Amino acid sequence: MARVLFINAGSEGHINPTIGVVQELISRGEEVVYFCNGAYRERIEKTGASVRTFDDQKFIEAFISGGRDYLLERANGLLLTADVVIPVVLEQTRGEHYDYMIHDSMFGCGRLLAGILKLPAISSCTSFAHTKETFDKILEPSSVTPAEIVGRFQSLAAAVSEKYGVEIRSPYEVFYNPAPFTIVYTTREFQTDEEVFDQTYKFVGPSISSRAVQQNFDLAAIKGKNPIYISLGTVFNEAVDFYKLCFEAFGNTEHTIVMSIGNNTLISELGEIPGNFIVKNYVPQTELLPHTKLFITHGGMNSAHEGLYYGVPLVVIPQSADQPMVAGQVVKIGAGLSLQMQGLTASQLREAADRVLSLPSFQKAVAHIGESFRNSGGYRQAVDEIFEFKNRFHVRV
Repeated sequence: MARVLFINAGSEGHINPTIGVVQELISRGEEVVYFCNGAYRERIEKTGASVRTFDDQKFIEAFISGGRDYLLERANGLLLTADVVIPVVLEQTRGEHYDYMIHDSMFGCGRLLAGILKLPAISSCTSFAHTKETFDKILEPSSVTPAEIVGRFQSLAAAVSEKYGVEIRSPYEVFYNPAPFTIVYTTREFQTDEEVFDQTYKFVGPSISSRAVQQNFDLAAIKGKNPIYISLGTVFNEAVDFYKLCFEAFGNTEHTIVMSIGNNTLISELGEIPGNFIVKNYVPQTELLPHTKLFITHGGMNSAHEGLYYGVPLVVIPQSADQPMVAGQVVKIGAGLSLQMQGLTASQLREAADRVLSLPSFQKAVAHIGESFRNSGGYRQAVDEIFEFKNRFHVRV
């Protein structure tokens, strides 16, 4: 039995794919100590892992203070989280032995901690994988990024390097936390630039497992109705105008609509709800999707994966982060359409939905990618690869 240190300060989309991985590791005899934001303590504890937490508010404040307009500003925000994450991990693991670590590919200072603790490391990549070369393609050039942002990155990187004794050579190392071995929760077929990734990247497909979260949704209410499901995810979902636009697009049509609006929007803010709509703050997405005929989504990696895994075509309305890339891949493989939120009209949304539902080519493409996702292995394949890593990198237990 090995002792595993798992570091993940990410939000829902970074946490959920690891649930099945942790459960599977523990079922095969590993002991897992999992650091996460406090909001996910209960969810991770149900896997059987020992959970330790960061201060959610301090982490979010540090990350956001880096800025949001440029990719390099987000790297600055990640550097600013170092003093939130690293001291907590070092203090709470002092004197403890670990055989290897798994860290999120973005949040949690994983590369820095692996260097400080001198542990063999695996990156847990819940978005598209990137090499330095593919990352540099999307990083705004220095001629575009304001000089003060570049300067701030350089000074922050120097300060963090000096404080923790780990060299930081590029924004890529901060943003994507490269490790000797990377588990990627998609398939090569869906990955962008898939040909550039060698065998140190293992594409295991979507990691979909039971999440053991509370729910307030009666699945019997939609049985046999094949609803359209609408959700903007768990982060960028305060969109009252969009929800009202959905009422205009689909209200009093023959479609049953299930719409999840998140916990930060009051249902009362939406006004009169059409009779064919079921509106909830939270919907058990992976339980609903097998009954769904169309998923209108923000295009978060997990949501897109889950829709396609269950054979549901997509209309993607990307909001931020990697969502435009996800939308592009959905369109590329023919599994759905992409729309822009800015200037979106009810007729455009309704026409896109009608097109996806009426053309057999979309369902054919979804059936193909869904089968590949279901056959890829998911969290069980991930743990197979982790155990192979232990052998290959001579992890002694």
